[in-house]
Amino acid sequence: MAKIHGGQAVARALRAEGVDTVFMLTGGHVLPIIDGCVTEGMTIVDVRHEQAAAHAADAYARLTGRLGVAIVTAGPGVTDAITGVANAYFANSPMLLIGGRHQESENLRGGLQELDHPKLFHSITKWSDTARDVGRLPEYIATAARHAFSGRGGPVFLDIPWNASADLVEEDAVRWPVSYRANRPAGVTDDVLSEIIAALKGAENPVVFGGTGLRWSRYEKVSAALDELVTSLDAPVFLNSLARGVLPVGHPHLGNRSRSMALSQADIVLALGVDWDFRTGYGTKVNLDATVIQIDAEPGKVGWNRGADVSTVADPGVVVAQLAGRAGEFARVAERAFTAAVRDAEAKKQAVADEASRSGETPVHPERFAREVADFFADDTIVAADGGDIVSTTAKWLRTSRVGGLLDPGPFGCLGVGAPFATAAKTVEPSTRVGIVYGDGSFGFNGMEYDTLVRHDLPVVGVVGNDGTWNNIRTIHRALYPERVVASDLGIRRYDRVVEGLDGYGEFVTDPSEIRPALERAQDAGVPALVNVHIADQLRLSSTYGL
Repeated sequence: MAKIHGGQAVARALRAEGVDTVFMLTGGHVLPIIDGCVTEGMTIVDVRHEQAAAHAADAYARLTGRLGVAIVTAGPGVTDAITGVANAYFANSPMLLIGGRHQESENLRGGLQELDHPKLFHSITKWSDTARDVGRLPEYIATAARHAFSGRGGPVFLDIPWNASADLVEEDAVRWPVSYRANRPAGVTDDVLSEIIAALKGAENPVVFGGTGLRWSRYEKVSAALDELVTSLDAPVFLNSLARGVLPVGHPHLGNRSRSMALSQADIVLALGVDWDFRTGYGTKVNLDATVIQIDAEPGKVGWNRGADVSTVADPGVVVAQLAGRAGEFARVAERAFTAAVRDAEAKKQAVADEASRSGETPVHPERFAREVADFFADDTIVAADGGDIVSTTAKWLRTSRVGGLLDPGPFGCLGVGAPFATAAKTVEPSTRVGIVYGDGSFGFNGMEYDTLVRHDLPVVGVVGNDGTWNNIRTIHRALYPERVVASDLGIRRYDRVVEGLDGYGEFVTDPSEIRPALERAQDAGVPALVNVHIADQLRLSSTYGL
């Protein structure tokens, strides 16, 4: 048998896991691994900052359901990627960060970029370790993948010393694992299913609430099953964060702006992979007298912050399919008064937003900005959302009819995801239109990744809602210390010119009627583009329009 080096063994193991693309920033400690990926014919996307590589691997996992992989060099390469890994941890993204590591012979001698990396990742990964034996490298990749897909899923970290990745080994001396992780999603027993059905049958005001854990369901037909369930039950359904897109835009039971009202009046909430975190008032936004039925693949999420009357550890998508299969036991003939009331509340809130979105004033009203952007991208675009207030506003308008159609930062609230997420999206789906919605603050984090988009010929259309300030923080600062507001003003900067300087297309817009034409020109340019829109102060407008 021929000899291979450790980097080739790593790449073959990744191939066996289904990985076809890796995101990386070069460095001496990982050159054998990169060489292995080249040898195996994998797509290699090199970025300008290791944080971007981690974000891109996160997005790859969200879009494909496969293991996302980022490769970074030792020391500062690894530490630069930590924020991206933390963001993936809170999004439950199954991704693997592979770090280089100093040679074992230099351990504790102050070798170049020597650092015990795994200790840094204990609180933000499902598993972290060092692979020291070249013959066992595929075994370590398999172990990493097994942990990455456990429960809901999450990131893992593996560093590989230079000597292990560069050493040669006989192919037949390598252990190549097979069938090394669970491949059948778990449902619930008939008794538990009957208990859930009995509760649903007695409900007057049921609400179905799907969260990030629903998106990571391993059940392939979850969208069809959820459609059948909520239609039979005639219940309003709300999809949070990564679960957006499980049901298509325009589904008659899918709510957008009336979630708080519905949850506060619900008598039963079927919570599917939901996090009872700050976004739901730690569960207090749900009627305190409501029966909560909680299904989650992650044991630590069950009963977290909000107790559950019926709870079980199972794949939410499988349970939805099980319920849909017995829909005849709780199907409704007449429309529920509660569901009609939620639809009415939804329409009224949308009407308020519609009024604001027709504003012709300058600087551009944020709701007008959001509507114009959403209309342009429509529901056939993958949109990476990167920012604070601008994302909160625009997300209510953006439409998606597919899982992964909206790539938002998630509950970690990480800025800088826009270009890296878009890089992964356009690499994975080159024929799909890909967009980015930025706040002006967030563009400053990884705006240089437009260079990555240009170098790899990935034409995406970005748009900045530019109010010249850290608006979210300034709002809080003014409320607490109105006479001492500092470090919140950015000014109206020409970020479009930055993109032009990187050989992309840029345009600055001040008139709301010019937003759509500018976006069209950006699309037609055929290169990575950025439309920079001067928008108004959200705080001043909120009191005017009641938003």
